[in-house]
Amino acid sequence: MREMLALLILLCVTFPWAEAQTTSDATTDEGRILLLENAWNQAQQMKDTKALDLLLSETLVFTDYDGTFMNKSQYLASMSGESLNPQTIVSLSMKTHVYGNSAVVTGVYLETGTLKGKTYRRRERFSDTWINVKNTWQCVASQSTLIGR
Repeated sequence: MREMLALLILLCVTFPWAEAQTTSDATTDEGRILLLENAWNQAQQMKDTKALDLLLSETLVFTDYDGTFMNKSQYLASMSGESLNPQTIVSLSMKTHVYGNSAVVTGVYLETGTLKGKTYRRRERFSDTWINVKNTWQCVASQSTLIGR
């Protein structure tokens, strides 16, 4: 299953675009980015760091709901830890705003699971910033904030 997810992500981030495509063709880019957001949820739920590696820029800056600030390697290490076991991860109300070769996605993120043996349920508002370099979308910044249930 992890291999299938990694393949799906690879296809999404590297699919060649036709020469006629312009930066004003936001609908296609918006759809691709939303697919990548959902693939991120699945990869995180499955603790698939190889798939996550494809989605995230080497220069990722990640600010978690509790204020923890991580770079890409720190984020990937936090996802693979044995104490974290996400069971359900869903993004709702996502909106994508494309600005040429960059995009911002906002939405609400629901996650349930266990952390250090204790059940958790979080509802967060998030903002992710994506860039397109050589026809590959990657997330360069992500920030989340806890919100009421």
